[in-house]
Amino acid sequence: MTPVTRQEVLGLYRKIFRIAKKWQSASGQIEETIKEKEYIKSEAKTLFRKNKNVTDPKLIKQCIEECEARIEIGLHYNIPYPRPIHLPPMGLAYKQGRMLRHQEKLRKISKPIYLKSHDEVS
Repeated sequence: MTPVTRQEVLGLYRKIFRIAKKWQSASGQIEETIKEKEYIKSEAKTLFRKNKNVTDPKLIKQCIEECEARIEIGLHYNIPYPRPIHLPPMGLAYKQGRMLRHQEKLRKISKPIYLKSHDEVS
């Protein structure tokens, strides 16, 4: 990891904890605010620890983009949780064999960047 990339990653980590410190839930209830703050902190710790040994520059860039996307979406919609995608699991016509594998591949490719790591951790 280059020093510039390292600084960028550490800056994102600090930014997440600053956001968590100032976070207010949409409902304004204290219990919910505390719960959401804890979620933000635990999610950040889990994902950053999971990816601490990543050395591939492309994968690092993808993780940074995912982090930035989740921060922006969370701040915009005032929800700390990843926004779900609205594609039913088998929304496409049922196929067998090669076509089914192709549909699964298309579904995986179409997944938004901000949900890539969420399924791996959950």
